[in-house]
Amino acid sequence: MPALNAPNAPGAALRLTLALTAALAGPGASAQTVPATGPAVRQEPVGAVRIAFDRAGERSVVVAGLADRTTGRALTADDPARIASISKLVVGIAVMRLVEAGTLDLDADVARYLGQPLRNPAFPGSPITLRQLLSHTSGLTDGIDYVLPFDADMAAVLADPAAWDADHPPGSYFRYANFNTPVIAAVMEKATGERFDLLMKRVVLDPLGLRACYNWVACTPQTAARAVVQYRERKPTKDDPASITACPVTPARDGSCDLARWQAGRNGAVFSPQGGLRISARDLATIGRLMLNEGRLGKLRLLTPASVRALVAPVWAYDGRNGDNQGGFLCRYGLATQTLATKQEGCRDDPFGDGVARVGHAGDAYGLKSGLWLDMAAGAGVVYFATDVLDADAGLRSGYTRIEEQLARGTRP
Repeated sequence: MPALNAPNAPGAALRLTLALTAALAGPGASAQTVPATGPAVRQEPVGAVRIAFDRAGERSVVVAGLADRTTGRALTADDPARIASISKLVVGIAVMRLVEAGTLDLDADVARYLGQPLRNPAFPGSPITLRQLLSHTSGLTDGIDYVLPFDADMAAVLADPAAWDADHPPGSYFRYANFNTPVIAAVMEKATGERFDLLMKRVVLDPLGLRACYNWVACTPQTAARAVVQYRERKPTKDDPASITACPVTPARDGSCDLARWQAGRNGAVFSPQGGLRISARDLATIGRLMLNEGRLGKLRLLTPASVRALVAPVWAYDGRNGDNQGGFLCRYGLATQTLATKQEGCRDDPFGDGVARVGHAGDAYGLKSGLWLDMAAGAGVVYFATDVLDADAGLRSGYTRIEEQLARGTRP
């Protein structure tokens, strides 16, 4: 099928739906090899959703494939998926709400909130701030496991030098690290006294009317029953029905799962703030419209325009030596937001292939790939996710996969 140059034009959504439906693999499908001129491995996802929207509402909705291969349940735009690192952007929105309320300060030493120092052992005199944590310039790394058991003492884990970049002081170097976000969650809990998942519902999810939650606990059974099962090579990796009814967080070291034992700020990783948001593509598009409208949605003012601008403005831009750009995938980063299409040698961060500097975030976990991308100047955006996407199914024009490039543009080859 040829590329759709205007994916939101009349009939384009239908053509893309038909193309996706024809291409998406059914329960018995497997990966297939393609000629050497293309990606080394080619596999269509189990399910995919793409919604294009503008400031006023949705412009097109494309859905194809399955939410659950075992039952044959069809995917819909209202089914919640573990959306991976787009979860960080939603945390960023919550942080800015708390900043506006005077509860948090982006540039204060986070020790103020945690009640104990947080320091890179190699640079003990350098304080660490929320701005650095949100922008991945804190010096934290994923050198140790950031998925902690429920009863873990995160402060003790962070005392391990393996968690830190020993070569660069805080604020001087970009290194994307999931561990930043659990630390942010701990700061939020200590500052408010609220459990992270419930705090997120209060300050972001409920005001926007979203049926979403972090790690299922705060979602209704009806929402959880619509969960999108995630796959890798057609095997479930996350959110199959059995896993949802089991412990919703990483169990304690003795195997227990008693959330009544939660303590504010002791372990910010409990509700997977770095990637554990369960949300539908439709609700994620609502968050995109909030950003396009500079913090307003209808009559609701959730953020000031200044806060939205602070979220999306790059704190770090790759110059060839000041950060790890992950092979060109990440070249500009703000407060829990990426900026695409960086015009710098070594950058391959434009899955759309049109040079437009969109802002938002990508997601990648358990075989799911996702994206929320906003053209702030044009007032238009797109959200998508696909399950069972192979990393080896490489893109043709960027550091993203083939499926991500197709969903970004709304095209099929």
